[in-house]
Amino acid sequence: MLDQAERLRNMALSKNHENIKKKPVIITVTSGKGGVGKSNFVVNLSITLQKMNKRVLIFDADVGMGNDDILLGCIAKYSVFDVIYNDMKIEDVMVEGPLGVKLLPGGSGITRFKDLTENQINAFVEKLSSIEDFDYIIMDTGAGVNRSVLGFISCCEELIILTTPEPTSLTDAYSLFKAVVHFNIKSYAKVIINRVVDNKEGIETYKKFESVVNKFLKANIEFLGSVSEDSRLIRAVRKQIPFVVENPNCDAARDINHIASKLIGTTTEKDRLGIDGLFKKMFKIFS
Repeated sequence: MLDQAERLRNMALSKNHENIKKKPVIITVTSGKGGVGKSNFVVNLSITLQKMNKRVLIFDADVGMGNDDILLGCIAKYSVFDVIYNDMKIEDVMVEGPLGVKLLPGGSGITRFKDLTENQINAFVEKLSSIEDFDYIIMDTGAGVNRSVLGFISCCEELIILTTPEPTSLTDAYSLFKAVVHFNIKSYAKVIINRVVDNKEGIETYKKFESVVNKFLKANIEFLGSVSEDSRLIRAVRKQIPFVVENPNCDAARDINHIASKLIGTTTEKDRLGIDGLFKKMFKIFS
């Protein structure tokens, strides 16, 4: 009888464990200005993490200018708007990219969060429970210092700021991080230097950025890596094939692989929001 009771308890515990979904690491990738390759980085990083047996969901949070679906080589017909207002299932709105990467388009639905009723919010959060387990949710925001970008940064657990060696890009990245620190949103960020000639330029550019941050802000940053400038990136974008798929051995793809490996080793294991907690927080911020 004791053995049977023990087996039943173990079965119950095992079943409960299966029903508990793991909570993903929520990462916001942003930049101080447009045109620095942020979305291309997000797409290729996500695919690389997927190659490393991590399940990734991209949330395209660039209101009005989202193009992650195009970079993935697929077309998003619907968005979060259709889930909330047209009673669609989240599974029907999400699109699948290379190697199984999933994309949830935000679209104009984000700007209407403030108009939602409590019933609409509850119905949407309930639908989120049907989404499968993910290891990472990567939010691709718009660029610049504005309410929506700052709002998405406040929702994440890990912040990545993407910049290039260009002085204007560095200045705008600093302005963005300064606003983040000023409003007590975050006091720590990881930094990526994109479109570098070589690794040396990436390190030198980061050190310039770090010296300014250390001098004027009470905050910390970490160098996550740099991504090489590569003509094959441009060709891959034109063909709508991510470069880590089209040219997995090119310099930029190797850089992304190094960054993904480092990211996996540094993402925190602290209490996480989970996807339902993420959207609950969004509703609160944008209402």
